[in-house]
Amino acid sequence: MPPLDPPPSDPPSPTSDRRLTEAEERLREAIEELQRRQRRLRGLQRPCPACDHEEEETSCVANAIGNLCQSFLLSYGTRVGIGILLRAFKLARRKSYSSLLDLKQLVSEKDLIVREEACRVGLLFGGFTGSYHALRCFLRKFRKKETPLNAILAGSVAGLSILALDGSSRRRTLALYLLARLAQCAYNSAKSKNKFHLWGSHWSHGDSLLFSLACAQVMYAFVMRPESLPKAYQDFILKTGPVAEPVYKAVRDSCRGSPVDIVALSAYLSNKMGSGSVKLEEYPSIIPCSIIHPGKNSCLAHNGDAASATFRKTFPLYFSLTFRAICCPPSTKVLGVPFLDLLACS
Repeated sequence: MPPLDPPPSDPPSPTSDRRLTEAEERLREAIEELQRRQRRLRGLQRPCPACDHEEEETSCVANAIGNLCQSFLLSYGTRVGIGILLRAFKLARRKSYSSLLDLKQLVSEKDLIVREEACRVGLLFGGFTGSYHALRCFLRKFRKKETPLNAILAGSVAGLSILALDGSSRRRTLALYLLARLAQCAYNSAKSKNKFHLWGSHWSHGDSLLFSLACAQVMYAFVMRPESLPKAYQDFILKTGPVAEPVYKAVRDSCRGSPVDIVALSAYLSNKMGSGSVKLEEYPSIIPCSIIHPGKNSCLAHNGDAASATFRKTFPLYFSLTFRAICCPPSTKVLGVPFLDLLACS
């Protein structure tokens, strides 16, 4: 049986064609309008850059709290460890070696008063790192971009953690130290980018020369302009140095052309030598070595004794700092925390 042919369909009317064309145009316009809105929305809402801690799958709040606790514990433990090492050196100087094994004498609160200071140092560094990371994450999400301005703003606000330290003089000392470190970082950055560098900075031992000049400037200020240095720093130099304060004053007055205080200088020499055999002048051209080191006739022997005595006085402190850095090296995460090396300054 042959297949039946389909019935002929009616030809489309002009009205239906027009409606179909209008519908297609309206759909095309709607799609274009939707695409324009999406482009404007993407322009207004830029994607937020990823945080540094997203690889660890931690939130911004958890990352900030973790950095706060880690820095607090590290700073607190370091300060207590330095105090214990200094206490051990003090007991060793007394030749009380058996007391080094006695915990009551080594870590007793009566002789080792570092708890409050260690807490303040821990709050300083813990508060700084925690607030720094929290503010940086907030600025990154709020500004929708990561720029150096975020770090500057976060660090400036986090710097208020310096209020954890007790005493305005101590806070001022740390602030000046931070300012010097900031200038050093800015100079190193400019030098690495070949934007600016000082003459002689490319020398192989230019850093040693610069350190020598800086020490010379400090000693000049100590002798000639002592009022420009903090009182605690003056006392530190006097305590560790081999020259007495009346001699410094005599040198200062002699260089300025002022009369030397013979009465105070004679009293010092009498206590030091037991007699005032040194001839003193009110306007000497130079202060002789017999006044600078009255107990030694040889300048070489005096310098050797001074170097040995200063080494014995400062070795416990610097050994404690170096011993802590060798035995308890910070992790890679902690190395990224700014200003952690200022713990020695605190």
